[in-house]
Amino acid sequence: MLGTTAVPAAAEERPRPPDRDPVAVGRGGAVSTVDPDATEAGLRILRSGGNAVDAAVAAAAALGVTEPYSGGFGGGGYFVYYSARDRQVYTLDGRETAPAAMREDSFLENGEPIPFAEAVTSGLSVGAPGTPATWEHALEEWGTVSLRRALRPAIDLADRGFVVDETFRRQTADNAERFADFPATADLFLPGGAPPEVGTVLRNPDLADTYREFARHGTGVLAGGIGADIVRTATAPPVAEDADRTVRPGLLSAEDVAGYEVVERDPTHVEYRGLDVYSMAPSSSGGSTVGEALNILERYQPEDLGPAELQHLTLEASKLSYADRNAYIGDPAYSDVPLETLLSEDFAAQRACRISPDAVLPAPAAPGDVTGGGGCLDGGTPAEEGAEGPSTTHLVTADRWGNVVSYTFSIEQTGGSGIVVPGRGFLLNNELTDFEFEVSETGAGAANLPAPGKRPRSSMAPTIVLEDGRPWLAVGSPGGATIITTVLHVLVDRIDRDMTLPEAVEAPRLSQRNAAATQAEPAFIGTPEQKELSELGHTFSEVPEIGAVAALEFLGRGRIQAVAETERRGGGHAAVLVPGR
Repeated sequence: MLGTTAVPAAAEERPRPPDRDPVAVGRGGAVSTVDPDATEAGLRILRSGGNAVDAAVAAAAALGVTEPYSGGFGGGGYFVYYSARDRQVYTLDGRETAPAAMREDSFLENGEPIPFAEAVTSGLSVGAPGTPATWEHALEEWGTVSLRRALRPAIDLADRGFVVDETFRRQTADNAERFADFPATADLFLPGGAPPEVGTVLRNPDLADTYREFARHGTGVLAGGIGADIVRTATAPPVAEDADRTVRPGLLSAEDVAGYEVVERDPTHVEYRGLDVYSMAPSSSGGSTVGEALNILERYQPEDLGPAELQHLTLEASKLSYADRNAYIGDPAYSDVPLETLLSEDFAAQRACRISPDAVLPAPAAPGDVTGGGGCLDGGTPAEEGAEGPSTTHLVTADRWGNVVSYTFSIEQTGGSGIVVPGRGFLLNNELTDFEFEVSETGAGAANLPAPGKRPRSSMAPTIVLEDGRPWLAVGSPGGATIITTVLHVLVDRIDRDMTLPEAVEAPRLSQRNAAATQAEPAFIGTPEQKELSELGHTFSEVPEIGAVAALEFLGRGRIQAVAETERRGGGHAAVLVPGR
């Protein structure tokens, strides 16, 4: 096992992490991610003639090197693609699947849910990875370069290493205690027994070799040595001899891993203010929940509303759509998801009539009646939100031909299961903790119980907005269940509040998820808007940050604006192929 090498240097000699630019405007294509090296990997493919799909796979593979705690080869996600040739939006469901041996009670012991932290750091939480199949399928269906060529920038990056920044060091330090309990993880991310220092160069030759093998054989490697190593690691986690931690074995089999299939699904679609908003259908709840909230909001005219009034309506629409998400969304192969109803105008009318302009709807609100009832009827008992992890990563790409990708992918918690596959250089996911461990006595939450081969519900919401049939905006974010509210607020701020895209990404964020209190970033607390909303009855709980957006907008006349975060999660990096004013 080669492991990772952290190359030390005197403080004054250490290289600086790459510069980050939150906004770029130009032509010929664009890439925005949370990391400069990943953005450059995508641009490298665009420069050599590749399209947006090729660049998205290249950038994603590079994020597997530089942001391995948020996404990578051992995880899954959702890929949304606009084809300029077909003028159609396509989506791939690359969500991880539960093992064939998993049952409804797999997260219960003696009839009680096992401690959540123990479920996370275990083999039991590991689903069959969907990322390799997503990359392969996207390139085969819509790409123009080989898998080998798309992975070349990431292979080079893993071989030569990247410069550790403060965000990577902090995330490592936050996970250091559990990483230390797995020798392969400690060797990779705790060189010398401690988190790497800012300015050191971290190499991952094991991952470079994994990518090389994948580039040669595609997803066939999941039926070979790499797949066997994934199964061995999940079913018998390699724990340090002196570790004092309960690490449960997983249920994955060779058939689960080798037999994984990505699913091409129809996107969700709603019309909003004359725009066509496309996103991800279940097994993700992102597209349906954002879409339902937008349908509710379209019943109001933004020009008739002040900023606080519009914010109030957005929070209430979010509250109601989350109530429906928690009650009705699950893997459509296992549950009868009423998607058409949830995205219908009639259902939006039923939900909107619950909203008062001068009072706050008590939370948790009950879900709506999807059986055809009208008026302001509620349809049942509120379901729990679940315990979706706050990690994940997102990227957007566009090319000279007008193709666009919005891609969100994850390994769930920051650091996933905490278990690196020995000799392979990547972490295993803990996505199966997105399942409900049990349901209430009323049956709420049953749509998201574990089952053999099932995909756990997600909140990922990679979104593409069309204007007159052509791409105008692409946006997405990490952040677990806050992904939905982040995407919703960016869309509302850009479309209804007439902010520029950089302003919408920069604006202080709120997240109302059918809870008594709305989460709010510090910059929102104490503002006149917050005071007006508090007078209406809204309450707020302060959180350090919400989400980490990557987005782009077509400005007309061939110009593209790529946008990333300035500060959240250490800031992102946006770039265009041919910079201009």
